[in-house]
Amino acid sequence: MIINTGSRTDIPAFYSKWLLNRIEEGFVCSKNPYNNDIYKYPLDSRIIDCLCFCTKNPKPLLNNLDKLSQFRQFWFVTITPYGRDIEVNVPNYKNVIKSFKQLSDSLGVNKVSWRYDPIFITEKYSLDFHIEKFEEFASRLSTYTNDCTISFIDLYQKVLKNFPEVKEVTTQEKLVIGEEFAKIASKYDIKMKTCVEGTLLDQFGFDSSGCMTTKVIENAIGKNLKIPKGKYEIRECDCIFGRDIGAYNTCMHGCRYCYANYSTKLVKMNQKLHNLDSPLLIGNVKDSDVVKEISEPSFIDGQTKLI
Repeated sequence: MIINTGSRTDIPAFYSKWLLNRIEEGFVCSKNPYNNDIYKYPLDSRIIDCLCFCTKNPKPLLNNLDKLSQFRQFWFVTITPYGRDIEVNVPNYKNVIKSFKQLSDSLGVNKVSWRYDPIFITEKYSLDFHIEKFEEFASRLSTYTNDCTISFIDLYQKVLKNFPEVKEVTTQEKLVIGEEFAKIASKYDIKMKTCVEGTLLDQFGFDSSGCMTTKVIENAIGKNLKIPKGKYEIRECDCIFGRDIGAYNTCMHGCRYCYANYSTKLVKMNQKLHNLDSPLLIGNVKDSDVVKEISEPSFIDGQTKLI
């Protein structure tokens, strides 16, 4: 089983104490955002092949990594150059880079990857600005990660509601970003990737297969995986997302481009429903709720290490 903590919210940044409570108790519940079904997952390192994180701020968990040590892990850390006008509550990128380095030193370079996304272009955040900042970040992270995944802003209705002035990145702008980022990445021995962006940037040496593929997870955990065909595949890439334990409308970073929050009002309402001792991230399991226990085997193939 693969557990994903980061597609709907940022658990390390805001809910680390809750997560550690769930690990101590040995299970977690997650509510389906589309029909309110509740699923119960065991937090047992013997069957969880990988505990996957996606965060803009790993710092709150850094001092408790020992409590996660029984689990195989993979971390995506997003580091972008935007200011408080865009990422209201995200720590300064210099602090996030410091945390990234500590995380990489503690877990190993194969277990920590860098995300630089979403990319959008404005007068303030111009092409030249992105190229300059990407080089700065790459130079600082070059020995702490092997790769970087980029993506361009998607104009979902949620995004347009909270960020109405944003514009789609043009093909020409994408080509400039792809070419220049590839040159910089090559200098610092960083492999460039895209996810759900098509193959436009493959001409510059990008890997467009996805950001969290079976190969990525295998490299992180040092094991071969034999995942049934179609398992965990939810979109037009090769990524496998596992069982998500997060919830929408709960992330407090306040990023204007966020696809996972509809409004700050909903986020504040959900914060009042968060209970550190609840199996659910938001709210509590009621006596009338039907809880479906999910029991999946380990997908590790013969416990064989990769060569």
